[in-house]
Amino acid sequence: MAERFPITIDGRAIEVSAGETVLTASKRLGIEIPTLCHDDRLDPMGSCRMCLVQIEGQRRLQPSCAFPASPNMVVHTASEDVQRHRALLLSMYMADHALDADGLPARRGVGNQLRDLVVAHGAGPTLPPIEAERDRRLDSNPYIDFDPDSCIACARCVRYCDEIEAVSAITLAGRGAKTTIATAGQIGLLDSTCELCGGCIDTCPTGAMTEKKSLLSMVVKERKVRSTCNFCGVGCQLNLHVNNGRVTRVTAPEPGTTVNDGNLCVKGRFAFDFIHHEDRLTTPLIRGADGLLHEASWDEALDAVAKGLLGVKERHGADALGFISSSRCTGEENYLMQKLSRAAFGTNNCHQCAAT
Repeated sequence: MAERFPITIDGRAIEVSAGETVLTASKRLGIEIPTLCHDDRLDPMGSCRMCLVQIEGQRRLQPSCAFPASPNMVVHTASEDVQRHRALLLSMYMADHALDADGLPARRGVGNQLRDLVVAHGAGPTLPPIEAERDRRLDSNPYIDFDPDSCIACARCVRYCDEIEAVSAITLAGRGAKTTIATAGQIGLLDSTCELCGGCIDTCPTGAMTEKKSLLSMVVKERKVRSTCNFCGVGCQLNLHVNNGRVTRVTAPEPGTTVNDGNLCVKGRFAFDFIHHEDRLTTPLIRGADGLLHEASWDEALDAVAKGLLGVKERHGADALGFISSSRCTGEENYLMQKLSRAAFGTNNCHQCAAT
């Protein structure tokens, strides 16, 4: 069993395990420490310096995301030194960041955590803007857009691509103020190892990486509807963002809360246009005596299916029937399909495409 010991954070005692970071312990106490480069799915990097806290006995502020707790440690997350550091740091970020007309960090697509932090914690003195030319390139991929002026070089997207997807399609390029995100040889994402999963968008704290569709709509007020992805049988949970009855984008729930741990594939995240496609069927159709399809109720459609299957069984026997299920169905739905085949119609001719 891991060693456990007490520490104190903002005057509140908590028992932690050896190796647990100050940030994790603070979260368990409900104490929010602002971060920019941190993602619970990624190894701590401590590059953004936003989560620095004061630890008694330490000469300088320490990054809470990467600093391990030790016995009897005393931590201050909102001391005068910490607050002064945060304000100055945010001023420095703003000097090297695209700003809106209101003087706040620009909202890209649908959000910008840096903007939220400036609103929540304020900023220090206004610093002259840093004029640093970063490489720009047009990328023909249909989903992901990158704006180097909104990037803070926290490398969350690069680390996600490496540590979670194991693809390493993007990397940090350039030096100093010209550091930016790029691909090897500045090739397009479609020509790289990128799988267009959109994880870089999901983890980006400033919207530098964002959906091209979001840039077109710029919808801010949305409601979230939890759903299950229907492109395969894994059962990934996703959030449908709905505005005026239409799905405007898809995101993954918080990491650590569902089976997919905040991750989605290219289909789950981007292939939602079919929901509102004009050719999509919205009511059952039954072929009539005239050979044409006519709209029907669900009761009428299910009754027609049952009569048709029973008719085949009566004329040719149960083994003349075959039932095929889909890997897009849930485990429960696949169970019901084989139960329908065996118990209701008396045949073992039941298959599922994932078994091939």
